[in-house]
Amino acid sequence: MFIRGTGNISPQKTFGHPPLLAEPVEFFGNRLSCTEPDYKDVIDPKLIRRMSRIIRLGVTAATECLREANVTMPDAIVTGTAYGCLEDTGNFITRMVEFKEELLTPTAFIQSTHNTIGAQIGLMLQCHNYNNAFVHRGFSFESALLDGMMLLNEGVAQQVLVGGIDEITNTSFDILQRFGLYKQDNGSNFNLFSRGNSGTIAGEGASFFLFAKEPAATDYAKLDALKTFYKPATVAEVEAQINKLLLENNTSINDIDLVITGRNGDAVCDNIFNELNRSVFNGKAMADFKQLCGDYPTATGFALWLAANILKSGAVPEVLKANPGKPVKRILVYNHYQQLHHSLLLVSAC
Repeated sequence: MFIRGTGNISPQKTFGHPPLLAEPVEFFGNRLSCTEPDYKDVIDPKLIRRMSRIIRLGVTAATECLREANVTMPDAIVTGTAYGCLEDTGNFITRMVEFKEELLTPTAFIQSTHNTIGAQIGLMLQCHNYNNAFVHRGFSFESALLDGMMLLNEGVAQQVLVGGIDEITNTSFDILQRFGLYKQDNGSNFNLFSRGNSGTIAGEGASFFLFAKEPAATDYAKLDALKTFYKPATVAEVEAQINKLLLENNTSINDIDLVITGRNGDAVCDNIFNELNRSVFNGKAMADFKQLCGDYPTATGFALWLAANILKSGAVPEVLKANPGKPVKRILVYNHYQQLHHSLLLVSAC
């Protein structure tokens, strides 16, 4: 699939296509929140009042993506989200308790469903084409990508809008923190991998892509392949999956100019990346991304956005501290969420 346009709202200054991570944003603590744009520049102010925060994030990122690709009506809209509209869900449950399950307004419940974001995009565009939402935990964004790839390969669509969105709220953060997922100190996100303690930092974001079947001069990059696998037993199994993906696409690890990994700062979760660095990734230029966006189920969307922009700009941002020593033409993205959901993306320059 050819990436024709992107839209990304993240904890970094990514909205509006500024120079790639030229001014990285530093956070202290264990939670990264999105750097949000002025929504009135993108969405009708009358509609903003009825949108929760995650809907505003998703709709705005999707609108920017479509505008850049110069597409007014995609042939399909596919979204992936693990948590859905947490703010509305929390509001509805809270009101159930406060009002003793009586006299509840249905709005919060209606907008708490996981397909609300994709549906809102379709309503704004008056798009009656294929519209689907995937809720597959750490595979949510990857499942949306796979659906988009099948639509293009089967000739059902020529241009597909694909997005991954997840938010973190005060309630969800407190719940997840009880499971020991997040760090307990107030260190900088730029020192995420040197703290030497357990846990990661919470993140959120909305990443959208306009994929096309045929190439164009304005394309960012090309998504060559996608592979997902669940709960591998050993590092050797992960190596086998990596080698299989490369073999299926007539390439080798020597052809990869940059590897983007989903290290998250947790000693246990990062052990697999450390093992791969000593084996199949030995000697390769490596870059991490979760110190920029935090860890969340659809963070692979941020990684794909980063890979596409590196390939289009031809330069690796200084904040990534990676020096391939040659022009970057092919990138391998490897990410896993909580050691369960593993994914590989092979992205190349057009």
